Amino acid sequence: MDSQPADLLLERRSDPVALIDRAATWQFGARLLPALALREGIPAEFRTIVAVPTLLTTAEAIGQQIQRLEVHHLASPGGELIFALLSDWCDAPTERAEGDAALLAVAASGIARLNRRHGPTAAGARFLLLHRRRVWSAGEGQWLGWERKRGKLHELNRLLRGATDTNFIAVDGNPPAAPETVRYVLTLDADTRLPRETVRRLIGKMAHPLNRPRLDPASARVVEGHAVMQPRVSPSLPVGREGSLFQRCFSAMSGIDPYASATSDVYQDLFDEGSYVGKGIYDVDAFAQALAGRVPDGAMLSHDLFEGVFARAALASDIEVVEEFPSRYDVDALRHHRWARGDWQLLPWMLPRRMLPPWMRAAIPARGAGPAIGRWKMFDNLRRSLSAPAAIAALLAGWALPLHTSLVWTAFVVATLVLPSLIPLAAALLPHRPGLSRGSHLRALGTESGAALIRCLLLLTFLAHQAWLMADAIIRSLIRLGITRRHLLQWVTAAQASIGPRLDLAGFYRRMAGAPALGVLALGIALLSGGAHGRWLRCLLCSGSARRQSRAGRAARQSRSRSPPPTPAPCA
Repeated sequence: MDSQPADLLLERRSDPVALIDRAATWQFGARLLPALALREGIPAEFRTIVAVPTLLTTAEAIGQQIQRLEVHHLASPGGELIFALLSDWCDAPTERAEGDAALLAVAASGIARLNRRHGPTAAGARFLLLHRRRVWSAGEGQWLGWERKRGKLHELNRLLRGATDTNFIAVDGNPPAAPETVRYVLTLDADTRLPRETVRRLIGKMAHPLNRPRLDPASARVVEGHAVMQPRVSPSLPVGREGSLFQRCFSAMSGIDPYASATSDVYQDLFDEGSYVGKGIYDVDAFAQALAGRVPDGAMLSHDLFEGVFARAALASDIEVVEEFPSRYDVDALRHHRWARGDWQLLPWMLPRRMLPPWMRAAIPARGAGPAIGRWKMFDNLRRSLSAPAAIAALLAGWALPLHTSLVWTAFVVATLVLPSLIPLAAALLPHRPGLSRGSHLRALGTESGAALIRCLLLLTFLAHQAWLMADAIIRSLIRLGITRRHLLQWVTAAQASIGPRLDLAGFYRRMAGAPALGVLALGIALLSGGAHGRWLRCLLCSGSARRQSRAGRAARQSRSRSPPPTPAPCA
């Protein structure tokens, strides 16, 4: 298996799962998809839009996004490629807010400048700005872009097929328009970087006859070929001594993660079905048909995996895109919370319809169930979000036992937590490249060993807060799904969180208050159980959580050099 980045705070697989996944990928190897070369560029029959969903937040952020869109163009071959910003304003209590027109004017001016600089395609303008009006959301109690990112792409698909009733608005007096002959859409987050030739290679794979999608009329989903392809996603590693300790440790290359790292895994290698994580290319017609009528309004936050199940996503593990990794733990924790809420909000699509409350059965169309492997992926995400709470519960239970048993129990639980971080290190013990000197290999191995050790310590440091965070996300999701039916689209993007003020040590304690609360609980269990020696030893272990909390804050805050300016909001 190719070594890839992992967000190990979320991944934290158990020993058996990590070992089985690693053994399976070693045994079968990565499955490479056939592709057309397209050496002459992108022909008209494969015309593609590179679409970047974003929020109009500040003039500076818009300027950065315009610049990045130009970089995407320069990194791509000639031919029928169109680049579009799919933009919304931020959520607001009213339909129009102060500053809306100014932000839209900045975006329109930037797109016009790019069109003057680079010229049109055969189908018209090369760069597009497609901006949507706000609509009222009863569930959120405010005005926002309809269905956020999922709504942007859905309305783009309709616009590409001639719809005139979308929420896209006229910009500078020009009505929203896009070529109706577009076959593929490549959707990226605002912080995604495209290496050279990435677009051409993805289009070549989608266009190959063996990969073209075929829908089954009975189940209304893709059953052969693929309607969407997900490239490998790697984090942008800090250069030299840049970045915080947290960023340098957790943007390392190891493991499997369903969101931050799309890589060769058992699903692709064994079942020819990858996991779609929102950065990929899809066939407009097949994608729209496979998803039509499956999701009611205001009900789905994390839609990428769901879409990949019905559109039969594939993983193009030999093609890579790069995205930014958070430099701050508090920002990363917010996205974990959002991911977990989104995973649990998919619960109605995993359970039999007879187990759903009446309002859910009425809201969710009975349009053919997803394949078993797709439902298993969704359940596996739920299992993953339960890992940290389960680990804390196991530790608390173990600390109520006699001293010797408690120590053995604790060592076992800690081993299950850190082993996934150490498996890639074990695989690197022997050099795999010919001509590599022993000294160079040992130095690299020493560096990786030190990073793995720090990563394991930080995993244990953040464990209590991760358990609190996941429990909060799960409880919120279940209450909103089963009782209130409100705030199911609650969303704070990583970029919006990044531009907030950096937390000081007191701020970290307030933000991570759940971890000390669990520490107090653990301390109480230690005091009430076992003999005198065991009580004091367990108290010593528990009281160390306060010091670890302080180190966690420093690890996430301290940077070796000035951090780059925040990127615009990746998707709304």
